[in-house]
Formats: sequence, structure tokens, C-alpha cells
Amino acid sequence: MELISDILLMAGSFGAATYCYVLSTRLKRFTTLETGMGGAIAVLSAQVDDMTVALDKARGAANGSAESLEVLTARGEAVARKLELLVASLHDLPDPAAPRPVEDEPVAEDRRLRFVRRRAPRDTLEAAE
Repeated sequence: MELISDILLMAGSFGAATYCYVLSTRLKRFTTLETGMGGAIAVLSAQVDDMTVALDKARGAANGSAESLEVLTARGEAVARKLELLVASLHDLPDPAAPRPVEDEPVAEDRRLRFVRRRAPRDTLEAAE
């Protein structure tokens, strides 16, 4: 019985040694920087850094665009207010195509002729002899 237990113990230790060897080779391949998972992690880390820089640039450009858009919107609103005022003032002007009513001339039925007589100044008269 002792012999069987020794054989089983040696088989178990040989199996554990083989298992450890396989795990160590897999771990070495996993951490290799060029072809393994370590390389993939290094590449992803570099891409994250590049994306962070690109995101910062995009954020700066968006902020600049937003500020210029606010300025342009304010200018547009000011121009719109001026245009509304000009259009409102145009409503007060008479229509050039419409005939103007003449208010100074009375209607023909109400017209009366007036005669005005003026005296000549006395200095120009000659004295009679």
C-alpha cells in the first residue's frame, strides 16, 4: 500500500509541476511587451493619452466657437432691434404711389373770389396846382 501511495504522490507532484510550468509560460507570454497582453495595454495607454490631448484641443476649440457665437448672436440681436425700429418708422411715411390730398385748396363749391384794393403811398402823388 505504501508503494501505491508513493506512486500516486509522485504522479500528483509531477502533475503540479507540469501545471506550474504551463502557467509560467502563459504568464511570460501574457506580460511580453511586444506581442502579448502587455503590448496591448501599452498601446491602449498611448491611445488614451492621445485621445486626452485631442479631447482637450476639441474642448478649447468648442469653447472658442461658443464665445464667438455668443458675440455674433448679440450683434445679430442688436441689428435686428435696429431693423425693427427702421421698419416701424417706415410705416409712418406716406405711400409715394398714393395721390396726396391737397388740404390748402378748398373745394370748388366753397370758393369765393376776393378783391383786395391797395392804396398807393401819398409820397408818389403829385400835387395839383
